[in-house]
Parts: sequence; C-alpha cells; structure tokens
Amino acid sequence: RTSDPTIAADIYAGLFVFSGQAVETGGRSPFEVTPPSDAWARALHGFGWLRHLRAADRAISRSNARVLVDDWIRLHGVFNAMSWQPEITARRILSWLSQAPLILEDADRGFYRRFLKSLSRQVRYLRHASVMLADGLPRLQAAIALTAAGLSMSNQGRLLRQSSRWLDKELSRQVLADGGHISRNPGAIVDLVLDLLPLRQAFGVIGTDPPRSLMTAIDRMMPMIRFFRHGDGALAHFNGMGATRSDIIATIFAHDDARGSPVLNAPHSGYQRLQAGEAVVIVDTGPPPPPLASAGAHAGCLSFEMSTAAAQIVVNCGVPPETQPDWRLVARATAAHSTAVLNDTSSCHFVAGRLATRWLGPIIVSGPHEVTVSREDSHHGETLVAAHDGYLTRFGIRHERRMVLAPDGRRLAGIDAFHGSGGGTVRGGRDAFAIRFHLHPTVEARPTSERDVVVLILDNGETWHFSSPGSAIEIEESVFLSDIHGHRRSSQLVIHGKASQRSSVAWSLYRVAD
Repeated sequence: RTSDPTIAADIYAGLFVFSGQAVETGGRSPFEVTPPSDAWARALHGFGWLRHLRAADRAISRSNARVLVDDWIRLHGVFNAMSWQPEITARRILSWLSQAPLILEDADRGFYRRFLKSLSRQVRYLRHASVMLADGLPRLQAAIALTAAGLSMSNQGRLLRQSSRWLDKELSRQVLADGGHISRNPGAIVDLVLDLLPLRQAFGVIGTDPPRSLMTAIDRMMPMIRFFRHGDGALAHFNGMGATRSDIIATIFAHDDARGSPVLNAPHSGYQRLQAGEAVVIVDTGPPPPPLASAGAHAGCLSFEMSTAAAQIVVNCGVPPETQPDWRLVARATAAHSTAVLNDTSSCHFVAGRLATRWLGPIIVSGPHEVTVSREDSHHGETLVAAHDGYLTRFGIRHERRMVLAPDGRRLAGIDAFHGSGGGTVRGGRDAFAIRFHLHPTVEARPTSERDVVVLILDNGETWHFSSPGSAIEIEESVFLSDIHGHRRSSQLVIHGKASQRSSVAWSLYRVAD
C-alpha cells in the first residue's frame, strides 16, 4: 500500500485522520479517546497507518511507533470487545508483521518481549475466533494473516501448514474462475491483491513454495481489475465499489508481469464489458452473491456504466464511506443504479428487522435467480442481450435489456423490454417503470425543445445526445456517492411509463461533437 511521510508528522502531533474524521488527542494516547465512529476505531486498531511512520524513515518515527504499539498493548492487550474483533485482529496482525522493522529497530528487550507476547496471543485468538468471521473477504483476510504469521514467526511450522491449507481452501472457493470475487465487489479484488502480493513475496524469501491457489488467484485477479477500469482509470461502481484510489491501482499494476488486456466476458462474476474506439461499457449481468457473502451487494442487475476516453458519462451512484450507514442502504437500492426500476421497488429483497440485521448483517435474501446473457460481434458492433427475473414473482414482469455499441464507439443503442410470465404481454396493475440513467457529476445535461432529446456536455469537451423516440425524458436530481471528496450533486435521465401500455423503450447515446 502507498504511504505518505507527511502523515507521520500529523500522528506525532496527535492528529489521527481515518474514514474522513479527524481526532486530536491533546497529548493523550489515541487508544484512550472516545472514537467518533466504528469505522474510525477499526482503522485505528488495525494499525495500517504504521506504514506512514515507516515512510518517514526517522528515528523519531520509529520511537513514536513503539510508543503507540506499547500503548495498545497496555490498554487493549488482554481483551477488548471492540478492538479484538476477529476482522480487526487479522488486520492488526498483518500490520504489525509488515512493519516489524519499524517497530523493533532499536527496541529494548522488555518491549521486544511484550511485542512478541501480544502478537502470539492475537494469533492464538484469531485461530479460534475465525469461525465467527463473516463469509467472504473477512474470512479470507484472516487466513492470509495467519499464514503470514506462520511464515514470519519462529517455530510455527504447524500454524503455517494449517493456515496454508485454510488459505488454499478459501482462495479456491472465493476467487472465481474469471478472477472475480464471490461478493461481486470490484473493490474486494483490489483488497485481496494488496494482501496476497506481499504474502507471495514472503513465501519466496523463506524458500517455500506458496499454495498453488495463491499464484492462480493473483494471475486471475490482475486482468479482472483491468476489466472494471474506465478510460480515466476509475473502477466501475458495482456491488459496494466506492471511490478509486489511483495510487493503489498504479501500485498493483507495477507488480503485474503479464500486463494483458482485460477480458470482455466474465460469466462467473456476472459482468460483461463492451469496448470500441474510446468507449467502454460495463454491465452487471449476474444474480446477487450467496446470501452470507451479500452484506455489501447491490440490487443493480442489468445496470451499466459508460465512459469515453477519460470522461465518465453514465454511472451508478456508488457507495459512501462507512460513516454514513443510512446512505449506504440507499445506495444499494435499484433506483441508485442505471437500469429499470419497477413500482419503485428494488429487484432484490434485503433482510429486515433489527434482530435479523444484528445476526446476519444487511444481506440479500432474494433477488434475480435466472439471468440470461448472450452477446454477438458483427459489423454493426458489439451486441449484448440480457434479462433477469427479479420482478417476476412479485409483479409478473421480466426485464430485458439489449445494447449495441458501434464499432467506432461513438454510439450506444439500447432497448429496455418488459415481458409477462411466459414471454407474453404485461397485464395492467402494478406495472409502472422508471428507466434511470445516472450521470457522472462532471456531465452537464441540457434539455432541448424536443422532449425526447437531451444534450450532454462532458468535461473533456465532447458533446453527446441522449434520445428516446416517443419518450418524455425527465432530468432529475441525483447524487454521486463514490467521489473521493464526498457526495457530489449530479443529474439523472429518467423515462417513466407503464409496461402494459409500452412493452419496450428504445434509447441511444451518440457523440455529436468532439
């Protein structure tokens, strides 16, 4: 992970900034202050910020790191319900191991013994508490932490053998054949690669062959990160992906030996990519993840994002930081995605009730079960046809979306169709639809004298038209939640109608000026 030595000065001065929240300790230990949020506390007790002190490469930074680690051992070293959560413990073990040169250089024997005693206690605890971890990324990161401990600590051959087997099992189960993760979150791939790359190096340093699944997983995930990239380098906003840290992506690609082109078809992860000229279109064509791995997944089936050159045009709303849980629930709804919404209802059903959420988390308990996908390349361009049954049980309607990207990338034509059970026409009743196209905040939408045409002005100087013959295109307010600087006001284009009166809606995006 990238580091910033200037942050070391802030930490030395008692200023700790995590998850967009700043706390000044006023001379006290940061582990004695009341945390402003759970996200801030998780970042503090995860110790990922030690890398900034190491980047400063000064004796005072090393001394500061030892003092802070010693404070934690003194105040939280036995057990604390918050700071000893298995997920936080796994992150702290990885941080302490990777920054051991910073922490232990010039350390006295007393501190060295306290450090190793605490580290060993945390490793033992994580081995027993890992069964409490949620499925998906937290469980896999715990396996990585234990494997790293087995590699780095002496006389831990048994731990290394056990954790390596567990890591092999979780990697084979969670990293899909196309390189995606079972959570369907592009950000999960980035987090995994950031942890697996140094683990691969550690195996090489001690002369031990890493599990084959580790090497395979890295080789698969690298092209998948490229799959989700837009022309400006940002990753597409699907299923929990927030703001993209360009420095982190650059760091990852510096370790990519293959540097291959992104795949276009990711059927195991449930995504498709259309690419022509300077245009990139990424489409969600998969059902929700398994329930226990869906706590961060979205109801965005058949939503898409589009970019041209270094400018994004159509996006999903993304997700805000963890400090805004209410907005995160809003972001998961179908209406926050560039797709069709029926009767203001999401295509997935999220678990409800305080008790259920407490024990299971905000998981998805039902949603699209059958998602059909076909694509074809011809002289007309790349054609993608996909349909899902997420609304079939409740409203008797199946949503189908057809998209064609022209060979020069200057036009994207689409048709949204609504079919009844068995492929017939939709009966009247609860059949109101709204087809939403959320625009990136840098895109200016201007109405025209024709209600079925809207002019889009991009920040790179291009002018595009959005048209839908016979439709009244509404320009409504929207919000982009995944900007690195916070929420940004944006616009969305919306086409309203009733499926019983209009079974299909054609629309197109085409460039009219450079």
